[in-house]
Amino acid sequence: MTKLLFDLLNTNSVSGNESPMTEFLIDYIRKRKDTWKVQPEVFFGDKLHDCLLLKFGIPKGAVFAHIDTIGFSTRYENQLLAIGGPEIEEGTRLVGEDSLGPISCKIILDDDLIFHDFPRAIDRGTLLSFEQSIIMDDEYIQAAYLDNRLGIYNCLKLCEELENGWIVFSTYEEHGGGSVPFLIRFIQEVAPITFALISDITWITEGVQHHQGVAISLRDKYIPRKRFLEKILGLANESGIPYQIEVEGSGGSDGREIQFSPYPIDWCFIGAAEDNVHTPYEKVSLKDLQNMIDLYKYLMKRL
Repeated sequence: MTKLLFDLLNTNSVSGNESPMTEFLIDYIRKRKDTWKVQPEVFFGDKLHDCLLLKFGIPKGAVFAHIDTIGFSTRYENQLLAIGGPEIEEGTRLVGEDSLGPISCKIILDDDLIFHDFPRAIDRGTLLSFEQSIIMDDEYIQAAYLDNRLGIYNCLKLCEELENGWIVFSTYEEHGGGSVPFLIRFIQEVAPITFALISDITWITEGVQHHQGVAISLRDKYIPRKRFLEKILGLANESGIPYQIEVEGSGGSDGREIQFSPYPIDWCFIGAAEDNVHTPYEKVSLKDLQNMIDLYKYLMKRL
């Protein structure tokens, strides 16, 4: 677990610049796919922007994981603009690179504006991300960008055994979405599906706690079809894998764009829950992560 997970966490991929993660995944897949149960057909390139798709066997469904993260854009006069919804705290360290070299700086707050303290002007439009610091023990992993590096990790573990299905690595999710509509159209033209699972990370709340299992979301701001959810819950009960039921009234994921697509595709968000959402200190139970991996493998064999 450790090397792959740490490599994912140390690869920057702020929304709008996902190519470093795409390149990492292509290299990983090229090196490892010969050991997988089924050899996938791999799709990537300019027509898919920085998205990456793997088709295993004869798919009936797909698993979606977004590869982008929240971050910041540099503006004028040392000002920063948020990308997605990062938690903004004075003194948080940011890293990146512009035409003059590597950047390491801190956030400075001034009323409603965000600034950096780097000693020179940074090229306009440079993307900065949280400085990474990974802490892992027997129970938890804590780091920046567990959302959605753990969702990607889950997909790569699923690839080892998957016989039939799509694995889809999407972009832009943290800052408005936009890639899933053209990905769905591509999938439906190549090998159509009837369902999708969203491999992403959710929140610790009063109803979802650490060490209690992977969260199966019955709704966030959007509501999947009940008949499909009942099928998911029936298989989850049959599996014996620990899970929690999540019911929220806000938030969203790639599931939103699947629901809004012109295709009749059922969807469900299933993921481990984290503390300290959208901070450099996101924290997830390793037990819940393993439950997530186990449940995805179980479901994709039977749905």
